[in-house]
Amino acid sequence: MPKTKTTPDFILIAATLGLLIIGMIMVYSASAVWADFKFDDSFFFLKRQLFFAGLGLVAMVFLMHIDYWAWRSWAKILMFVCFGLLILVLIPGVGLVRGGAQSWLGVGAFSIQPSEFMKMAMIVFLAKYLSEKQKYVTTWKKGLFPTLGLAMVAFALIMLQPDLGTGMVMILTCVVMLFIAGARISHFAVIGMLGVAGLVGLILSAPYRLKRIVSFLDPWQDPLGSGFQIIQSLYAIGPGGLLGLGMGESRQKYFYLPEPQTDFIFAILAEELGFIGGTFVLMLFAILLWRGLRIALYAPDLFGTFLATGIIGMIAIQVMINVGVVTGLMPVTGITLPLLSYGGSSLTLMLSAIGVLLSVSRYAKA
Repeated sequence: MPKTKTTPDFILIAATLGLLIIGMIMVYSASAVWADFKFDDSFFFLKRQLFFAGLGLVAMVFLMHIDYWAWRSWAKILMFVCFGLLILVLIPGVGLVRGGAQSWLGVGAFSIQPSEFMKMAMIVFLAKYLSEKQKYVTTWKKGLFPTLGLAMVAFALIMLQPDLGTGMVMILTCVVMLFIAGARISHFAVIGMLGVAGLVGLILSAPYRLKRIVSFLDPWQDPLGSGFQIIQSLYAIGPGGLLGLGMGESRQKYFYLPEPQTDFIFAILAEELGFIGGTFVLMLFAILLWRGLRIALYAPDLFGTFLATGIIGMIAIQVMINVGVVTGLMPVTGITLPLLSYGGSSLTLMLSAIGVLLSVSRYAKA
């Protein structure tokens, strides 16, 4: 292993902290009215977000100073533990049901979402597998089948909750890693066709998913039902204009947009801070992704390259899906906006993943 750098990537740290601070402000602004009504405490969600942010920052700093190479030896154990948690959460009476999905383990408000941690476990495992057997990535038997087969088993367990959004992020991240590893385009074409067929099957098997697709095409066909969230999100973004209505002045957070501090927090941000505020946040994400790609490019070994690629791919995919949903460019699915949306498991996992990415940056060649 090359000599350790004295400092990690400070630009990546600055972009991360910038997004985290904006996220804290927006979580309070978006949730204060709802929290005061439901819990008689306008700081209810902010206090929990601060707790998990603190936990995530501690994890980020700790993992930043851990040799990323050590994750190779933990890859199989992480997969085993996460598979166990995905099975455990499906047991009636053990897994907690929220928003129609049995996706949480824990007690009350303090709980974890195993599917979030499976995303990171899959990245670590694939980074190890691909760095050791990259020469097989152009074959079905020893390359694509073992990797995608494992990912599809995890996807199936996540879909039993069900949580299509998280499952899609995991699968797409795997595809990105395989593409970077040199998988054949012809194989991707076959995988793409099978994926589309599977997605169509999933949509047709659940009426609410079909309604979401129809609502995406024309949300005003069912403005009080399946199209409600998209319409209310657009009603938030539209009045924001160039400069926004002002911090704390959102109208849609007054019980129009359901739980705006989670998946639709970008809509409230655009309403209060306008096009300029939304663009600034997207620029911070662009900086984060640029530094992540640079770290992957200059990593000293294949494991570091695949590990960094997987992490930055996961973040990029989540940002694109979340912003796409909020702006009406994609069908509604439950995907948080990294570092901004309220959610303990998501925030802790994201900061931990960035800690691993920073660890790779300490060994980067440039």
